[in-house]
Amino acid sequence: MTTRLTIALIKGDGIGIEVADSAVRIVNASLSAVGASLPIYDEIQAGAAYFRQTGADIEPDGEARAGEADAIFLGAVGLPSVRHADGTEISPHLRLRDRYGLYAGIRPVKAYPNIPRRLADPRAAGIDMVILRESTEGLFYSAAVHGRSKIVGDEAVYDTLRISRAVSEKLHRFAFRLARKRKARGRPGKLTCVDKANVFASLAFFRRIFDEIRPEFPDIEIAHAYVDAQALDLVRKPWDVDVLVTENMFGDILSDLAGGLVGGMGMAACGEIGDEIGLFQPAHGSAPDIMGRDKANPLAAILSGALMLDYLGEKLALPEYSAAAALIETAVARGFLANRLRPVEFGGDMGTKAVTCELLALIEALSPHIRAGRGEGADTVAS
Repeated sequence: MTTRLTIALIKGDGIGIEVADSAVRIVNASLSAVGASLPIYDEIQAGAAYFRQTGADIEPDGEARAGEADAIFLGAVGLPSVRHADGTEISPHLRLRDRYGLYAGIRPVKAYPNIPRRLADPRAAGIDMVILRESTEGLFYSAAVHGRSKIVGDEAVYDTLRISRAVSEKLHRFAFRLARKRKARGRPGKLTCVDKANVFASLAFFRRIFDEIRPEFPDIEIAHAYVDAQALDLVRKPWDVDVLVTENMFGDILSDLAGGLVGGMGMAACGEIGDEIGLFQPAHGSAPDIMGRDKANPLAAILSGALMLDYLGEKLALPEYSAAAALIETAVARGFLANRLRPVEFGGDMGTKAVTCELLALIEALSPHIRAGRGEGADTVAS
């Protein structure tokens, strides 16, 4: 393959720089293993440290350059000590979501062997779900563009919760297609709409649009849940969940809760998909307290890189990119199964560099099978 894509790379702040570097190494290694050309990385300066230096949260042409790329990869943005005058953190990525309409926030949650589990029930070993978080509206609508909130002196602040038909229809169709895709891969293919329709007119509207879309996908089993009941069930029986679709703030909270069930935020990958472009990032923060100490778990960033490759492979009809994504996922699964991946986050003895190097070795070990023949390689990667 000779196609060379462009990735807008925003390393950001804190451990974002370290985990982004790890993700790039693994993405490049997996692409090389399947014989694909490596992308061109257009690095864009952005984040709280950049804001502290310049007074801007992203370099002057950074937003436009990000939108011109084939995909955006972000490490982590924000530092608790650097804030706007109203107390909010520096968050240019929220504006990127808004500008480029990145409405479908994909949060995979998967249990791997030899990772500490928070639930004693043996069924917790089978947790494998996706939380689909609408990423441009909901209660984050005001936060996406700084200054949208209405501040009344020192007496009150009003943030707008927005649910629109145009975005919700796209989100729900995306959710049904995702459930159908998972069903084809052997998962239940059950889609649950999570809301608070019994209290808020906006979320009753969200549910009504879901129900309107439902007849287009008669093969998909559906359910409804109020967000508080769904939070309870994520603790009581998360193994029953396949795909959840929900409002922005609810998705933010539920995906962190679910991440805690399978080890922690160091495994929390994220993709945010729009009609034209996608942004991929680990869902954890910048963790400045461990910056530069080789303690960060890079796997959330690496698995986000796999999501990016899978997205590009499907969108641009590049099977090599999809194969590279599957290779990363296989290497991570086999690494944990063989106890070769032992991140410090889980009480192990491997820091950022060691985890990255071990994954590179696992990918290299799989590479001869891939190069030996595309048929054998496809079976190996998919196993």
